[in-house]
Amino acid sequence: MEKLDEYLRIKEAAEYLGVSPNTLRNWGRDGRIIEHRHPVNNYRLYKKEDLTFLLRKADKSRV
Repeated sequence: MEKLDEYLRIKEAAEYLGVSPNTLRNWGRDGRIIEHRHPVNNYRLYKKEDLTFLLRKADKSRV
């Protein structure tokens, strides 16, 4: 696994996207977003670049 400082935990990622943590969990389960797991505690982690890509994709679909 890469450096963990490149990842956001679920609460941070949900705030970044403007959604609830449960929405983010559902998106991960449905395959809409890639979830990574912390190697020690198995927490969900999200790459900030993946979240930014998701936001850009959503902006383009609004046009």
